[in-house]
Amino acid sequence: MPKTEDRYYKRKLKSAHITTLMSITMVLFVLGLLATIILHAQKVSEYVRENIGFTITLNSDVEDMEVIRFQKRLEVKDFVKTTRHIPVEEAAKQLEEELGEDFIGFLGYNPLSPTIDVRLKAAYARSDSLKKIEKQLMRNSAVKEVSYQESMVQTINDNIEKLSIFLVAFSILLMLIAFALINNTIRLSVYSRRFLIKTMQLVGATQGFIRRPFLKQGLFYGFFGAVITIILLAALIYFGEQRMPEILDLSHTKIYSMIAGGVVVAGLLISWISTYFAVRKYLNIQNDKLYQ
Repeated sequence: MPKTEDRYYKRKLKSAHITTLMSITMVLFVLGLLATIILHAQKVSEYVRENIGFTITLNSDVEDMEVIRFQKRLEVKDFVKTTRHIPVEEAAKQLEEELGEDFIGFLGYNPLSPTIDVRLKAAYARSDSLKKIEKQLMRNSAVKEVSYQESMVQTINDNIEKLSIFLVAFSILLMLIAFALINNTIRLSVYSRRFLIKTMQLVGATQGFIRRPFLKQGLFYGFFGAVITIILLAALIYFGEQRMPEILDLSHTKIYSMIAGGVVVAGLLISWISTYFAVRKYLNIQNDKLYQ
């Protein structure tokens, strides 16, 4: 009978260890995932903004060589990320495919003008910057029109700013929730051994002696939870890089080292603090309250 009970309690203790470790791992994984998103938020913001651009329509009488020279001058501007020249022949072909009919044959001439599509650098992808750029370009006699969707530009920037505020607020909230969850998990683990703590006190063990193995175990949970989290995040980032190479880049070792280091520090620190206060509670608790 005692052997059966001993095996039962060993299984129960082992199950408690695994549950505590997995609970901490799940919380750290969510924190690590959020840290990854936040540290990549700037890159995502730049990627979105650099897809904002405008189209320069040139006068129809501008010669091809002048168009090429104009494009070369554009490419060295501070606000330009990339440019693409669309000749009138290519523009006519695209319009013909959209309309589904030969409009040139109907009109007898090609009414389209050469255009240059410009993609902006992220810092200039704002409505006020675009207006200044438009005024600057319109001073050139070869430019007929500068067109872009102002409402879309404003909407994108507004959404990016709102998302940034949301991420900051959400990260603070999640940190508080993470601390509460890990703290609660460790307190339950310590609670299951509260009688052991009191027994050790009764035989004369000091508070430091009693606290030491619990703190070591708390650090064990935090460290190995962090290691498992880093492995899961590494796998997620690796597969994410296959799908979104323009946003996730495995060569950014500094960013991923910061995330890994932050996960380890968070795991160790939260586990240690939670264990320390949980053990202190049962070191100072009155005997009649142990059963509550």
